[in-house]
Amino acid sequence: MELDTLPPDEFMLEFMRLGVRPDVELPPPPEGAPPPWMAKRPAGIRAFLETFKSYDLDREKLSAFRKPVFFALGGLSNPADYGEIADRLAKVIPDFQLHMFPERHHFDPPHRIEPLKLAALLKQHWDRAEGTDRARII
Repeated sequence: MELDTLPPDEFMLEFMRLGVRPDVELPPPPEGAPPPWMAKRPAGIRAFLETFKSYDLDREKLSAFRKPVFFALGGLSNPADYGEIADRLAKVIPDFQLHMFPERHHFDPPHRIEPLKLAALLKQHWDRAEGTDRARII
């Protein structure tokens, strides 16, 4: 489906559907009028989508990046989008760590639903990046 032709309310729903696996049921929108800032969301997303069509990512610079990279991926996110991004980054970035959150997706993210687990993983990542193991010190 071509998102560009949809009115804002249909655009957002279809955009969200595209971000998750086909078998994922998205929750209904909240009751009541959307907050004022939400009116700008479709235009902002459209601007990002246009940029993605025309940007030139310098993969050579990415492969020269020597710090560890942590990538949290929701197992219910659309694998054709987010899984493919993770696969491509893993091939380009020398120290790439992927952590899958099987029950999460892009609109139900681990930082909101599993903050303690994500925080512990990030702490491990940061400690490794700094070359320390603070868990042994504390």
